[in-house]
Amino acid sequence: MTDGPRVSAAALDLASGETYASGEGVFVTASVVKVDILTALLSAARDAGRDLTAAERAHAEAMIVRSDNDAATALWRVVGRAPGLDAANARLGLTRTVADARWGLTRTTAVDRVTLLRRIFTPDSVAGNARAYVRELMERVVPEQAWGVPTLADPGTRWAVKNGWLPRDATGLWVVNSTGCVTAGGRVHAVAVLSDGHASMADGVARVEEAARKAVEVPARRAPRR
Repeated sequence: MTDGPRVSAAALDLASGETYASGEGVFVTASVVKVDILTALLSAARDAGRDLTAAERAHAEAMIVRSDNDAATALWRVVGRAPGLDAANARLGLTRTVADARWGLTRTTAVDRVTLLRRIFTPDSVAGNARAYVRELMERVVPEQAWGVPTLADPGTRWAVKNGWLPRDATGLWVVNSTGCVTAGGRVHAVAVLSDGHASMADGVARVEEAARKAVEVPARRAPRR
C-alpha cells in the first residue's frame, strides 16, 4: 500500500544565490548518481596526478551521454565502490547522500543534488578542467533523455542534465529524477527534482517537470532585477 507519489525539488539561482526547496525525504538516485561517480573519478585522478585513461574517458562518455549502466559499473569499481563514492561526496559537502553496494540504490536528497551541481557549475572545489569535462558531457545527453530540467530552457540556450529512472522490483512503481543546470527566464539555475511512487515513467516525468518549473519560478521572482 502506498500513499501516492513523493516529490522533492530544490533550485539555486547561480547568480543571486537565491534558493528554493520543497518536499522532504531521502530518495533513491537511480542514474543521477552517475554524476557522483564521474566527479569521484576525476577527483581520484587529480589526487594521483594523472589524466583519465582512454578507457575511463570512453566509459565516462557512455555513462553520462547515454546513461550506460555497464560503463557506470566499470567506473564504480575504479572509484572504490560505495566507500570510495562516500569519501568523494563527503569532500564535496554532500551530507545526506549514502552510497549503496548497488550504485543505483544510493540514497540522496534534492538539496544534496543541488550542492553537487553548484560545485560543478560554479568555480569551486572541483577543478576547472574537471568542471568543464563534466559539464560538456551533461550538455551532450542524447535527445531521448532530454526531459525534466531541459524543458525549462529559454529558447536558444544551452542546458546540462543527468536524469534517472527506475522501476522498483517490490512495487512496480517508478523512481523518476531529473538534475541539471538550465537558463530559465534569463537566469541560470541548478535544479534537482527527486521523486518516487509513480504508476508509470510517463507519470513521473510529468510530475518532475511540473515541480522543476515551480522550483525555478520562486528564486526568479525573488532575485533583484538589473
